[in-house]
Amino acid sequence: MAETSLWRAAVRPRMLGLLVLLLAAAAVCGRLGAWQLERAEVRGAAAAQREAARVVTADPEPLADLLAPGQTFVGDLVARKALVTGTYDDDGTLLVTGREHAGRTDGYLVLTPLHVATPDGTAVLPVVRGWSPTPDVAPAPAGEVEVVGWLQAGEEAGTTPVDGRTDAISAPQLLTVWGGPVYTGYLVVQTGDPVDPAGLEPLDPPTRAGSGLNVQNLAYAAQWWIFGLFAVGLWWRLVRDEAAGRPPLPGDGDAPPAGPGDGTSADDSTGRGDGVGDGTGDGTSGGAAAPDDRRVTSGA
Repeated sequence: MAETSLWRAAVRPRMLGLLVLLLAAAAVCGRLGAWQLERAEVRGAAAAQREAARVVTADPEPLADLLAPGQTFVGDLVARKALVTGTYDDDGTLLVTGREHAGRTDGYLVLTPLHVATPDGTAVLPVVRGWSPTPDVAPAPAGEVEVVGWLQAGEEAGTTPVDGRTDAISAPQLLTVWGGPVYTGYLVVQTGDPVDPAGLEPLDPPTRAGSGLNVQNLAYAAQWWIFGLFAVGLWWRLVRDEAAGRPPLPGDGDAPPAGPGDGTSADDSTGRGDGVGDGTGDGTSGGAAAPDDRRVTSGA
C-alpha cells in the first residue's frame, strides 16, 4: 500500500472504528482510576482517624529518649507524645499570628519557653500552650511543671519577632530571642500539672504529611490512567503505520517455487540431454561402444 497523509489515514473507516473502540477503553480506564482515587480518600481518612485516636491515647515517652537539644528533628518524631519537666519563662512568651483554629484565624497560638534540665545544662523547649482568641493571656504556671504533649517539627524562619509576636516557630529565630541551646522541634501541650491558669483552648495533635490518602489505592488509580493513555497512544501509532503503508503479507510479491515443467531436470540442472557426450573428444558417448567391423584374413 502506498504512503498517504496522517489525516487521510486517520479518517479511514477502519481507523475510525478503532478510535471509537480505544476511546471507550480509555474512558473505562479513566473511570476505574477515579474510583480508585475515591477509595484512596475514603481509606486514607479512615486510617487518619484511627491514627489520631492512637496518638491521643498513646503513652507518653520521656523527652530525653526522643530528642536532644540541637538534634535534627526527623519525620518519625511528628505527633510522638512526650513527657517533660521544666520551668516556664513567662517573660519570653510570644503570640504566633496567622494560624487557623476551629475555623478562625483572628486568634493566636501562645508560645512559651520551657527551661529543661539536661545532662549538658539547661536547654530551652518551645511549648505551644494553646490557642487564645485575644492577645490578653494569663501568665504561665510558676515553678516546676510537668507537661505532656505532642512533638512537632520546627518551621522555616519568618519575620523577626516584634512586640512579643511572631509568624513562625523557628528554632534559629527563637535562639536569637531566648538564647540557647534550643530544641529543633516544639511541643503542643495536651495536659499540664499544675493546670495552666490561662484557660487556653487545646490544639489537635499534629498530623504527618500525606496521611490523607491510601498509597496503595493511589497507585492503582495511576495505573488505570496510564492504561487509558496507552490506549490513545496505540491508536496514534496505528494511524502512523497506516499512513506509511502496511507491510506486505507473507508471500506477497515472492517468485513462485521451482517445480516440474520449468525447463530443468532433477538430475541435470544444466539442461543437457542424455545423448550428450562427455566432451572428451574420443567419439564415444555414454552408451555401448560401436562394433568393430575390421575382418581378419588368412594367408598372404
